[in-house]
Amino acid sequence: MFTIRETVFIETVEKRSKFLSYLVPYSLFETEHQRLRHEHPKANHIVHAFRYINEYQQAVEGSSDDGEPRGCAGIPTLNVLRGAELVECALLTVRYFGGIKLGTGGMARAYGSAARAAVESATLIPYRKERTFTFRSPYLHQRQIDYRLKELGILVLDRNFDSVEFGYTIRGTGEQIDAFLSETGRLVRPVKQR
Repeated sequence: MFTIRETVFIETVEKRSKFLSYLVPYSLFETEHQRLRHEHPKANHIVHAFRYINEYQQAVEGSSDDGEPRGCAGIPTLNVLRGAELVECALLTVRYFGGIKLGTGGMARAYGSAARAAVESATLIPYRKERTFTFRSPYLHQRQIDYRLKELGILVLDRNFDSVEFGYTIRGTGEQIDAFLSETGRLVRPVKQR
């Protein structure tokens, strides 16, 4: 399985219809969908498909035709994600109608082609299950902890501060989190998630 870290945009044209495709990390799916609705109010359709891995290590997937004939847009897009073995990502395609009807077969081919172009333009990386970890620590250790997090490539999702200590919620692979804790475990106090 593979995933992506950065958003990819590509534009394709089929019989004068314009297809604007965005391949995004799944964590950005809702935000990107709202942004596209706001930025493209005159677009005929904003089709999407997504795949992510749940806490039971199962692939969860879904798609929407957004008013296109049933099964002619979302499913072809989802099939491209499946074929590329992509997870933890979503593909959104904005369509502007060009005046020439594509037919159901032509539409399925056009959406599939737009999705393939986006995937082919992306830098795919092997998927590794990530986990989150929340901790607190005295300010005395913040510089050392920040340095190790950056050096290990661990993402800081949330930061909070009070008068005595700081707290972070971090995300990384199991190996990254284990390496961080083996080196800085005595400096941090785990916080239980609710």
